[in-house]
Amino acid sequence: MKQTFEFSVPVLIVGGGACGAAAALAARDAGLEPLLIEQDDNPTGSTGMSQGLFCAAGTHFQREAGIEDSPEIFFQDIQKKTKGMADPVISRLISEGSAKTLEWLVQRHNFPWTLDLRFKPSYGNSRARIHGWAGHSGKDMVQWFHRRLSDVEVDVLLNTKLVDIIIGDDGEIIGAVIKGGDGESQTIGCDALILASGGFGANQSMTQKFMPETKAFRFNGHEGSEGDAVLIGERLGAAVGDMGSYQGYAMLADPVGISVPPNVLIEGGVIVNSLGRRFTDESDDIAGMVLPLSEQPGGTGWVVFDARICGECEHIPEMQELKKLGVIQTASSIEIMADRMGVSEQSLRDTFLSIRNAVENGGADSLGRNWSNSVSALSESFHYIRVTGALYHTQGGLQIDSEARVVRRDGRSFSNLFAGGGAARSVSGPSSWGYLPAMGLTTAVVLGGIAGKNAAKIARKLA
Repeated sequence: MKQTFEFSVPVLIVGGGACGAAAALAARDAGLEPLLIEQDDNPTGSTGMSQGLFCAAGTHFQREAGIEDSPEIFFQDIQKKTKGMADPVISRLISEGSAKTLEWLVQRHNFPWTLDLRFKPSYGNSRARIHGWAGHSGKDMVQWFHRRLSDVEVDVLLNTKLVDIIIGDDGEIIGAVIKGGDGESQTIGCDALILASGGFGANQSMTQKFMPETKAFRFNGHEGSEGDAVLIGERLGAAVGDMGSYQGYAMLADPVGISVPPNVLIEGGVIVNSLGRRFTDESDDIAGMVLPLSEQPGGTGWVVFDARICGECEHIPEMQELKKLGVIQTASSIEIMADRMGVSEQSLRDTFLSIRNAVENGGADSLGRNWSNSVSALSESFHYIRVTGALYHTQGGLQIDSEARVVRRDGRSFSNLFAGGGAARSVSGPSSWGYLPAMGLTTAVVLGGIAGKNAAKIARKLA
């Protein structure tokens, strides 16, 4: 019996964050009228909780700044950071599509992005390639995306959730079941479907299965990240990859739940535990650092920096919010800071003496952190913030091919089912140690644009 639908669209997009919005703009630019559905009444998702930064290699912003970068260098950085364990096909897709996607959104849709030279090459990025909207966060990015969707007249259904995907006799997608805020379900036909919803960080049964070590972390992602797209895709026979991969973070301010930006460490800040001792090389792994923090007494620590570093980071919205809330504490001496932290003064003195010696000698300290390029050791105008470890978002998901199409478990790709963002496998390898700064949003924006463009091609052929 032939399936009938209440209405049909050429391209249906699930998820209203950066990935889904980029996909919708790409499909609209191709001359189609896509439909985007978003489960929340206010589209924010993981994008809205981010710094709004992403990587792009070979942009005109980099060339103007005299920075030599390319998709090949970006690809090699990804593979090196993940010890060669990231999917090379997806890594190529991301690295080669990054600058193209950024230039398209800046030139065609007037996105106010530029190169953030204050985010120095670090944590796997060998070049300055972090782009964003200076002084603005991921929430602002989502709002800009949806302003553009409104400008180009893309229909967006809020409070609408994907329930299931409908397969035709040939095994390809012909439609979906969606449910609105009133609880009523509808069937909608489509020529192509893009899964651009979040990951599964809020689904405890999935995180305990695939990444049990995160049980000790606080979850600081979007509460709607229940893994629905991954679960539905698996029911259809889709393959998954890197399900143990995630972005953890060791600097969630406790108890306010605001991220201390990584720039604090990049500029020379450190983390000490509740005994006043450092326990890791803070310059080595921005995401994997959450694991050693979780193993410290009480699972908490203190980020320590100074007035110079605070000034270098004052442009970052999160730092402005932390300052506004009075979370950034200050002390004029190690003695005062140790007393207020409740840690050993001698341990703190030994900690900062070792840093000073490493800076003066221009080498590495006992934990392997290289201080040769440091401006100075931390001065006694100390700033400090209590932090705990957190899970921000997952990086594993549906396997995709070089066109962002979902791949079946038998290796064949669906012709008209695409995935990106938290729904798709990313390029962080199998765990947390392969995550590069801003890679979550990078994959969202880039895969969204690619999926939207390729879905439009399929829809036009079937029209």
